[in-house]
Amino acid sequence: MLSLKLGPLAIPTQLAILYLGLLCAWLTGWWLGRKRKADPEPVLFRLLLLGLIAARAAFVIRYFDNYSSSLASILDIRDGGFMPLAGIIATLAGAAWYLWRKPALRIPLTSGLVTGFIVCGLGFAIQNAMLSSQQLPELAMRNLQGEPVELRDLRGKPLVINLWATWCPPCRREMPVLQAAQQNNPHIEFVFINQGEGQQQVENFLAQQNLQLENLLLDSGARLGQAVSSLSLPTTLFYDADGILQNNHLGELSTASLRHAMRTIAPDSDTLNTPNLQKEKP
Repeated sequence: MLSLKLGPLAIPTQLAILYLGLLCAWLTGWWLGRKRKADPEPVLFRLLLLGLIAARAAFVIRYFDNYSSSLASILDIRDGGFMPLAGIIATLAGAAWYLWRKPALRIPLTSGLVTGFIVCGLGFAIQNAMLSSQQLPELAMRNLQGEPVELRDLRGKPLVINLWATWCPPCRREMPVLQAAQQNNPHIEFVFINQGEGQQQVENFLAQQNLQLENLLLDSGARLGQAVSSLSLPTTLFYDADGILQNNHLGELSTASLRHAMRTIAPDSDTLNTPNLQKEKP
């Protein structure tokens, strides 16, 4: 499952696991700290913030060539660009400092952190086990010429499938990034599957935006999104040459986050550093 439905909102499963881990850490710390009159809540949230900043900073440093042309994009975390290991190390270092300076917090803070890490670790392990067993769905789509295309026939090369719609602003913004990636990575198959729209509407959009996309398919019933349990757009799926799901990204991709995700299916992959991507036309 890639996302969870919460009322009108679709929350990525990974984010939901992180929220659950934070909640369990806070409840554990509060329960053990109340008798000692030592509330670890403020410290837990500071450590979370420290971890997020460190994870983002490490990602930006790793892919700085894609951020250097627009430094403001460093703050745009909607692309999901984080290095979790850097965040974990920073969180543990910050926790060690607090435990040294504030002895009263040692039991509740340590217990809260351990509980949070265990919950997150188990949650991510279960999710990864479920995703690693997901194969390319056996569905048939139609291309813009009206010809049927079986998804299973796309196996044989690393595969990136982008689920999108013309009404979706993040989908529209990331299209130039995906187009550049398709042009510069011939060893990877890129497929763009429109969800729930007609041929004429899609063709008008491509002409309006001056997009030259290959392998564009129509999924009028949005069956692929249902098959992979994706409740939001855009969704990008990364399959290896055997058609096994290796990675996924919910939300808008930047050049850096796409490069990072592509390495899970093709370590030698890359995309253009495109500082002057064409802006969406009104």
